[in-house]
Amino acid sequence: MKGGVVFSILSIFSGFLFQNCSDTNEITPADNWVQRSAFEGVARSSAVAFTIGDTAYVGTGLDAAKKDLSDFWQYDPKQNTWTQLADFPGKARSEAVGFSVGQKGYLGTGVNVASNSLLRDFYAYDPASNTWAPIADFAGSARRSAVAFSIDQAGYVGTGFDGKEQQDFWAYEPVSDAWTQKANFAGKGRTGAASFVINSVGYVGTGRAGDLNQNDFWAYDPANDVWQERKSFGATSITRSNAVGFAIKNTGYFVTGACANRSGDYDVWAYNASSNTWSPRRAFQGVSRVKAVGFGVGSKGYVSTGMNGKTCLGDLWVLSSEN
Repeated sequence: MKGGVVFSILSIFSGFLFQNCSDTNEITPADNWVQRSAFEGVARSSAVAFTIGDTAYVGTGLDAAKKDLSDFWQYDPKQNTWTQLADFPGKARSEAVGFSVGQKGYLGTGVNVASNSLLRDFYAYDPASNTWAPIADFAGSARRSAVAFSIDQAGYVGTGFDGKEQQDFWAYEPVSDAWTQKANFAGKGRTGAASFVINSVGYVGTGRAGDLNQNDFWAYDPANDVWQERKSFGATSITRSNAVGFAIKNTGYFVTGACANRSGDYDVWAYNASSNTWSPRRAFQGVSRVKAVGFGVGSKGYVSTGMNGKTCLGDLWVLSSEN
């Protein structure tokens, strides 16, 4: 069975858990960060990414002038090339979510900054015809900064902000074009969480609830519709929000994000689902950032776009790991 993610430090006061992000990663020789061809759209934050097969898709987001974006791009890792595709047809947006099921990608929710409106519409992208088609609106409330992932023949969307932090979780099945409410996320409602999928189990952690970044970590079993708490990050690890998550083979990664009011962090953490343990890995070699996109293709993980301070980014980095 297959699952895919959609697929955003020195502590200032070390006594506070939510501000305690580690900046000291042991360098794992098997880890190697390499810069690749930069994203060819305008630099941006709060974009969406998903993968279909061995190809990645990136679009929407917010540029440095706070302009909502609707352009959409394909990245071919083998050729290291970007190709512009048909624009996303819905209202331009940022802080949306995306996932893929089968040979189609799905994008929805988010916020249109120009109108200050939260969104719940959803669209399907077919790469074979380079076309978008509307699907059933998200059945939860309109929201931004949710998380999403896909497992087998369904996509899952939950948490996020609709005026307050949410815990609800929903599954979308393309075969019926219908959303079904699932068990609520078992941690606190939050925004800016990150996720990945390993062996048909969805993992969700980090994020912000109220004024506090969170350090709990949860696994979702879709077969039984249950959440199970897994090893948290602890006082000296990766408590943060707006990081990115992706999986390489059977290892999940959380990369970048922000602790407290920093512009972003460099540290990288790997999760071993078999042993339920976290380990620090070689630090991210690009500019620190928040609200980036991350995705895994084959044995590599990718990080692109995002924001450092007021600067939007478009560089692309790939992590190769043997572990």
